Amino acid sequence: MSVEKINATAAVTTTVTRGAGSQESVDLHGTYHAVCYDKEGKVKWTEDFPNTVTTAGKNALLNAYLGTAAVGAGTTTWYMGLIASNGYSAIAAGDTMSSHTGWKESGENNAAAPGYSQATRRQVTFAAASAGSKATANAVVFSMNSAGTVKGAFIANNSTKAGTTGILYSAGLFTVGDKIVTSGDTLNITYTASA
Repeated sequence: MSVEKINATAAVTTTVTRGAGSQESVDLHGTYHAVCYDKEGKVKWTEDFPNTVTTAGKNALLNAYLGTAAVGAGTTTWYMGLIASNGYSAIAAGDTMSSHTGWKESGENNAAAPGYSQATRRQVTFAAASAGSKATANAVVFSMNSAGTVKGAFIANNSTKAGTTGILYSAGLFTVGDKIVTSGDTLNITYTASA
């Protein structure tokens, strides 16, 4: 008589895979919100539009927060200007206040209409940061004194109209097309930066 044997075996394989590393990133971006009022105070148009945070702007933030350098050689005051549509070709991350060949500032050398009556770029006042965002405390107001077409807005730390020094933090273009303003219009713009 023969006896057959069956050998039962079981194998369990366990693998633990760990991540090779953890990486977090911060994406700096922002949104402008513009409202244009006519001379009677009626809304002519509104627009929300994104921006390009320039390399110079990112470097300024990193140096101020993670280094010992103050933003823009000791200034923490920022100003907003307008981008004219004439002569426009592009906004680039590498743009600076001394070199932004793809666009002109509104009123620059009296060649880029429209103009606004304030003597300097408009000061931007920010509220405290909350939930990963920092927004302007109130609208930046431009009193338009000549007609023309606005393409967008920018933020820099130099108040001089058509000034070529300082840090260009961001620049943004209207997303649904250029906007026409006339003398007597008021253009109110707010900005929210997010990370």
